[in-house]
Amino acid sequence: MAKPEHVLRPLDNEAVRLARTLMRTARFGALAVLDPSDGSPLVSRVAVATDCDGAPLLLVSGLSQHTQALQHDPRCSLLLGEPGKGDALAYPRLSLNCTAELVENEVDLARMSDRFLRHVPKAALYAALPDFRIYRCQPRSGSLNGGFGKAYRLEPADCLTAQAFSLAPFETPILEHMNEDHADAVALYAEKLAGQPAAKWSLTGIDPEGIDLAAGDLTARVWFDQRVETRQDARAALVALVAKAQDTASAAPEPPSKE
Repeated sequence: MAKPEHVLRPLDNEAVRLARTLMRTARFGALAVLDPSDGSPLVSRVAVATDCDGAPLLLVSGLSQHTQALQHDPRCSLLLGEPGKGDALAYPRLSLNCTAELVENEVDLARMSDRFLRHVPKAALYAALPDFRIYRCQPRSGSLNGGFGKAYRLEPADCLTAQAFSLAPFETPILEHMNEDHADAVALYAEKLAGQPAAKWSLTGIDPEGIDLAAGDLTARVWFDQRVETRQDARAALVALVAKAQDTASAAPEPPSKE
């Protein structure tokens, strides 16, 4: 009997970027935990954002069954990726095996809460309730399906953005400045570089590899051409993206005349 073909493709930069984009743009996911009563699988839909390095963040109620399961056994799996029209299996998705860690440090909690509410504004309805907690999901491995015949195995370093330099201390002022003073540039990022429709876009995150955007129910990710290593690099990268977006707009063909 012939041996079955190995279904996994060699991991490349395009696959890594797709996996990280799925993580950065997701607002919800399917969380699988182990029921402490009998060890059976239990799956719930949860709201999702990301930490500065891309690790998924969960905002969950301490009263929920899945949170109680995490308290008993922090091992979990998180499925990310939103289907569209047609065959749901034709759309990319990412399964992460993680260890969920309750965030208790006040400095980290404040930063992660800000990131979560920028990415998932509707979470403000319940974020302040006393039983809600934030968990950080530390990836242990990942399985990316980029579409038919495009399966990849990921290690933890493939999932996360290395934080040798972190923009976390400067993130809030950068985002406020861009959203308040350069809304036209933010719109260019979303519409010309991420291919999104015209809307009231805002920056929700910035990290050494790129920026995250949102408008209503839409989210998008735009990558820098190269990794930034200083706050000044970040400013230069944002300016460069504007020029790139303007070049893209000027190169676009004129719409056909209706005459």
